Amino acid sequence: MKRELFLFLGVLCTLGIYSCKKSEVRNSVQVESMQSSNKSNPQMESTIFDPSGLISPSAHGTLDTFAKGFGFTEGPAVDQHGNVFFTDQPNDKIYKWDASSGLISLFLQGTGRSNGMEFDRDGNLIACADMHGEVWKIHPDGTHEVLVNNYGGKLLNGPNDVWINPVTGGMYFTDPMFPRGYWDNSDPRKIGNAPGWPPIYSEQGPGVAGNVYYLAPGSHTLMKVTTMAGWPATTALPNGIVGTPDGKKLYVNIWTGDATGKIWSFNINPDGTLSNMNVFVSSLTGGDGMSMDEKGNIYVSHSAGVTAFDPGGNRILNIPLGGSGSNNVFAGQNNKLLFITGPVDRVTGIKMNVKGVEKF
Repeated sequence: MKRELFLFLGVLCTLGIYSCKKSEVRNSVQVESMQSSNKSNPQMESTIFDPSGLISPSAHGTLDTFAKGFGFTEGPAVDQHGNVFFTDQPNDKIYKWDASSGLISLFLQGTGRSNGMEFDRDGNLIACADMHGEVWKIHPDGTHEVLVNNYGGKLLNGPNDVWINPVTGGMYFTDPMFPRGYWDNSDPRKIGNAPGWPPIYSEQGPGVAGNVYYLAPGSHTLMKVTTMAGWPATTALPNGIVGTPDGKKLYVNIWTGDATGKIWSFNINPDGTLSNMNVFVSSLTGGDGMSMDEKGNIYVSHSAGVTAFDPGGNRILNIPLGGSGSNNVFAGQNNKLLFITGPVDRVTGIKMNVKGVEKF
């Protein structure tokens, strides 16, 4: 769940923090949706790449803006009704986009600086809350419990994005070291990474100790699953994560500020461990949150928008956003809306011909 926001160490937070009252967000949703649905974007229409016809013909050239004026949007998670919950991390809030009305309302203030999120099979929102390096289970009433806050008794870097295996209910999450300006001054992660960028320190081991962890159903003890030879833990900033609906394969991207980033694929073993690590996509810049459609295509948000790759790793779609995208998820009542957090201060979306696989 990932990035330009943290590459510049809070610069975007400073520029983009707004007070988003519920009434203001509701009004902006109505105005932006009305404007974008009645007018196409010629620049986008001329640069969009979609040879396979994944985007609905009625949506070509039209990227709907649902709301803007947030600090930095992230973590879209779809519930069983097609509604989307997303974060405004600089302002420490979670909002809900209603699939039936298109309105946005405040769900929670005080989220542990939640980032990537996903719903579990019981309707709880699992959130990567990196203020204190925790993973939260947020109940429908807004109360929460901390599922994990350490590995081996030491602080996590900052849980970033999460994927829940729909077959087993086990959780995988990425843990890169993105230093945050809002961490307490006494936080060893902040002290060790002063002045902030690039990150050089982790409580978890040499370098930045970027890894992927697994939390088995009912457990409160993490398992590190990127222990195989070839995983570059000392330098890796693992970010977006998504898996197949049969629970057998996992994809993880590594964020970089240049074109050296990659998406890795893994086999998921019955005990939750990972094996058979392979490069799925190379030459990725600013890789962030990911989703998957019913055909097994993977949609990755990155520094220039959203790009999809087929199961063979071939690029089959590119949606420019006019800025960086942080994450995406399939949503809506028919599960054919690609809901995108970004660019920066807004939430956008585009109608698709395919459905997503994230809904429980």
